[in-house]
This record gives sequence, structure tokens and C-alpha cells, in this order.
Amino acid sequence: MKKDITTKETIKTITYDIATYILGLRISDIKFIDKELQRVEKREADIVALCKINSIKSILHIEIQNSNDKNMAKRMLRYYTDIKFIYDNIPIYQYLIYIGKPKLKMDNFIKDININFKYNIINMKDIDCKKFLEQDTPDALVLSILCDFKNKDKLDIITYIIKRLKELTLNDEYKLSKYILILETLSQNRDLEKDVKDIDKMLRDINFEKLPLIRRSYELGVDEGKLEGKLEGKLEGKLEGKLEGAIVMIDKFGLSIEDVSKEFDIPITEILKYKK
Repeated sequence: MKKDITTKETIKTITYDIATYILGLRISDIKFIDKELQRVEKREADIVALCKINSIKSILHIEIQNSNDKNMAKRMLRYYTDIKFIYDNIPIYQYLIYIGKPKLKMDNFIKDININFKYNIINMKDIDCKKFLEQDTPDALVLSILCDFKNKDKLDIITYIIKRLKELTLNDEYKLSKYILILETLSQNRDLEKDVKDIDKMLRDINFEKLPLIRRSYELGVDEGKLEGKLEGKLEGKLEGKLEGAIVMIDKFGLSIEDVSKEFDIPITEILKYKK
């Protein structure tokens, strides 16, 4: 997770949401301490926070992995000892959240003559994204980007997430930008950041309040996995992006060329020319 591109508030939100929705922990009073864990190596822990878990002062350590690392158990043990040196009498909760495509092959323990170490692994492939989408809250929606899409098209899922974020934040630009930033940050772990940015750019040009048919079609498409409006990232030029979106609305959703022309502010002649 690239923390350098996020605000402290964003990281705090991610930590709280992961703990609440994925780990099932009741967490509060979050203070990040990862910068206190100094090592010669460049590798830093993803999230290390001093907080209250179930009202008890604790340390929460979270790693997000998109590939198998044969040395992961050793790394987790190293993080554990680093934390323990500073916070000796505080319980440490360690979690690895695996979001990779390859089958999970990492051990969650080290057992040797004088060592019996274990940490927790959460495999996001075991969690259907539908579970988070159905909660229909901004926090759950952004976390769904880490879940298993169950063979649904990635662009369909991302489109639905961003559209619902726009609706649920009631067009509050600050709130919407905050959740889009979290979505982009988490999407890096699945190499979906460009798709998120492209679709966000496309949807910001569409006024869904004036296009109820499109809103309903997107919702049905995600629910049934049949949304065919593929937004293949043809956004290199604003006009080309608008034209591509206009054709999708006409061909896939049955809107009239006149309504689409007004909505996208593109002359009918340009739409017809591009359509040919």
C-alpha cells in the first residue's frame, strides 16, 4: 500500500474500515506508529496502529499482499519483534490480507525448536464482493475492490462502485473525493488504479439524475453480471471519451440520439459520424 499518496485521514479510514468490515474488530482511538519502527531495510509495514480493540489498548498490524512471499512468516515475525521492543506489555493483533490471483500458498506460522509463532491470514478470495456491495455504504463499497469479483467484469464492478459513491455522498465533492482516493489507493493492490481513474473521469461527465434508465441498467447489470456497457478506457481525448460514452448509452441502453446529444453536449452530426 503506497501510503505516501494518501492523507492521514484516508489511512485512518482504511484502517478502521478493514478492522470493522473484514477483521470483525471493534476499534477506536487510532494512532499510527509505523514510522517508529526503524530498520536498515527499505521495506515498511503497511499499517501499524496503536488503538483500542474491544476497549483494550492494543497494536493492530495489517499487511496487504497481492502475491505469495515465501518469507512472509519471517517478515511478520520480524515486525512482531520490532513492535514488541517498543510496546512490550501491549497485545499485538497481526493480520495478512491476501488479494492475489494465484492460490494462497503462504504459511501463517513458524514452528522451530525454540519458536512457536503464528499470525492471521484473511484470503479475500473467500469473500464475495456482493457481500460488501449489498451493504450499500461508502465504506463497504470501497472495500469491495479487494474482494473476489466472482467472474463479473471488473469494469462493471468499478462503474457500479463509483456511481453509488456519487449518489451516497449526495454530490458532496469533499466526501466523494475522499472515498475515490481510498478506492484508488486500495485498487493499486489489484492493478486496477488506471481503470478506477478512467471510469471516475467518465462518470463525472454524466448526470445520472437526468438518466434514470442508465442508473437502473447499471444496477441490474451488476446484480446479474450482465452489464455490457464496456468502458474500455478510451479517454485519451475528452471528445473521444464523450463520443464513446454516447454510443454506449444509445446502443446498450436504448436512449435516443437527441437525449444523448443534449446530455453530452455533442452535436448529433458528430455522434452519427463517430458511430459510422
